[in-house]
Amino acid sequence: MWFKNLQIYRLPSPWNITAEALEAQLAAHAYQPGSGLEAQRLGWIAPREGGGLVHEIGRQLLIALRAEKKLLPASVVNQVAKARAAELEEQQGFKPGRKQMKDLKEQVTDELLPKAFSIHRDTLVWIDPESGWLGVDAAATAKADEVLGLLHKSVSPLPLRPLHVIQSPAAAMTAWLASDEAPSNFSIDQDTELQAAGESKATIRYVKHPLEPDDMQRKIASGKQCTRLALTWADRISFVLTESLSIKRISPLDVLKENAEISGMNDDEIFDADMMLMTGELSKLLADLVYGLGGENPEQDQS
Repeated sequence: MWFKNLQIYRLPSPWNITAEALEAQLAAHAYQPGSGLEAQRLGWIAPREGGGLVHEIGRQLLIALRAEKKLLPASVVNQVAKARAAELEEQQGFKPGRKQMKDLKEQVTDELLPKAFSIHRDTLVWIDPESGWLGVDAAATAKADEVLGLLHKSVSPLPLRPLHVIQSPAAAMTAWLASDEAPSNFSIDQDTELQAAGESKATIRYVKHPLEPDDMQRKIASGKQCTRLALTWADRISFVLTESLSIKRISPLDVLKENAEISGMNDDEIFDADMMLMTGELSKLLADLVYGLGGENPEQDQS
């Protein structure tokens, strides 16, 4: 159940909330299947099948958001509305105006929504109250914002803030490439993205390609800056760091997979073991990453 991506946020360390108190607040916004006229519905679900809304292992908390969305393509609505408009034109002797077409499309949407297919998308959220981390398993910030929006409605007060560091990730990654040296406990892998400043935003991407120091230095000297960089932490986890401080393509390496291979465990025990391993490793990775970026920036939090 390893996260594939991580949008990172900060909580007070420690954050004095219990799993029971958190679950009680999430319950008011627990997921319920949407009605026929709802295009989208959000709600909290159990992160582990058969469990509660909050799953706790060693003071590490896991919650999950379900987004249900009706699949109703605009092309279908437009096609039906166009046919209705033709019928209306024949009845009234002139083409429907802009307002009539808008009303027609809304009417068609209301009629078709109950017949539309629904899809579910579940997003996991890791909360570390002891170290003050909150991580959302989402590649895009829009998906994380969806989670945080309902979390703020559900939990009050929620002392959540963005993670601010002293050195910008883009500047740090550029310096690491230029010197061919990552911070302690990290190594540079073979994927990166370099982007020019200014309006052109000319971009060069390297995928599974050796990053030769001389080549990187020339590109950087020409005005390009690193916006994505593949790294490995402690020979245990590989990932891609972005200029927005998002972590993507998280992958535990063989040493962790071997440690996790325990026979004779049922599904629930395997889930708990994976969660304990993942949260413990990610918490240490984030601490090292923040240190490598110069530490946290408290002044930006106060601004």
